[in-house]
Amino acid sequence: MRILVIGGGGREHALVWRLAQNPTVDRLFAAPGNPGIAVDATCVPVDPDDTRGIVDLVRRESIDLTVVGPETPLVKGLVDELDAEGHRAFGPTRDAARIEGSKAWAKELCHKYGVPAGRSRSFTDLDTAIAYLNELEPPYVIKADGLAAGKGVVIADDRSDAIAALRVCLIDRAFGEAGAVVLVEEHLTGREVSAFGLTDGREVVPLVLAQDFKRAGDGDMGPNTGGMGAYSPVPWVDEGMERRIWDEVLVRTVRAMESEGVRYAGLLYAGLMVTEDGPKVLEFNCRFGDPETQAIVPRLRSDLGEMLLASVEGNIGNYKALWASDVCVTVVLASGGYPGPYETGFVIDGLDEAGAIDDVVIFHAGTAERRGRVVTAGGRVLAVSALGATAEEARDRAYQACSRISFPGMHFRRDIAADVTEAG
Repeated sequence: MRILVIGGGGREHALVWRLAQNPTVDRLFAAPGNPGIAVDATCVPVDPDDTRGIVDLVRRESIDLTVVGPETPLVKGLVDELDAEGHRAFGPTRDAARIEGSKAWAKELCHKYGVPAGRSRSFTDLDTAIAYLNELEPPYVIKADGLAAGKGVVIADDRSDAIAALRVCLIDRAFGEAGAVVLVEEHLTGREVSAFGLTDGREVVPLVLAQDFKRAGDGDMGPNTGGMGAYSPVPWVDEGMERRIWDEVLVRTVRAMESEGVRYAGLLYAGLMVTEDGPKVLEFNCRFGDPETQAIVPRLRSDLGEMLLASVEGNIGNYKALWASDVCVTVVLASGGYPGPYETGFVIDGLDEAGAIDDVVIFHAGTAERRGRVVTAGGRVLAVSALGATAEEARDRAYQACSRISFPGMHFRRDIAADVTEAG
């Protein structure tokens, strides 16, 4: 197969890296890609949001399968456009991607079909939203309805903070149309976990669980980010709870979409809180997680290309994902100031030395090439993934690799997977 991967971040690098090892894959392309992706794929400077440019690229290069990484092209209907011209594309259609594009719609789907989730209501009017706060106990969760690059969620400790967050969305329009509708949710207590399933719209193949670390600082302090690290598997989720996650959340959600007349084919990612009452949905995403993908893909032993194609062609039920027993720990190296304002263009040193460590893979995210050197080009710059027989071994390797990489302002969390013990 000739496969095109849309995107240029760490998630896409992980997908390309694994696809390059699959015998079913003949040649790889990426749009736009990055210096790390360029090792295994031909990078083409086409923006992921340039639908016409991507369709033309698919036709020109006789692409057999297009794999869409980022959420925005999915929500905008890239898969629909490719389908309409007879090209196979992995990922949900515009209608199906609404499960990420509208948090309010997703929660309404949960409540209608019994997918476990916390109490919530959506609002367009500030006063009505404020009145609903009286029905909940603090802290309050305020979410912009649409895509906000991971920045649209506020956990407000008290009523005044919640009102301020509502004003930011509904009055100040800080998130534009993405915040024209806000979701007010009850705050759930428990432990967070990410669950992933490949589906063809009917059958669901469970992938593994992962845990990510969203806060910028150690000890889950600081602002939310796109994700500062992850690990897989998740030992504190037992077999019974994992079965509930697959059955009550992933399978039930795909069937709910089917009942709504919407075929959801692609990757379904559920961000969950495991509570005393079981798993509850925090949010859905319509694509692979970042950085969870960088912690999952190194453990995958099945042919990823075959499975992605099976999702598109409607026979995913014939497949079962096979996994290494190893633990994978991923640490994100970020630019100084991230998730706030940051500078780019700094030379990155030590990549070869870090990558030479056994069972370590360096996935490029916000990088670019300048005069033959790899430089920083984003907030999250690199994802350092390491495998080990135990969490401790994987973690030690990951941080050993991190210590060999440097660029001005580089920062990273030093507690990724520190809570994982052999006892789970």
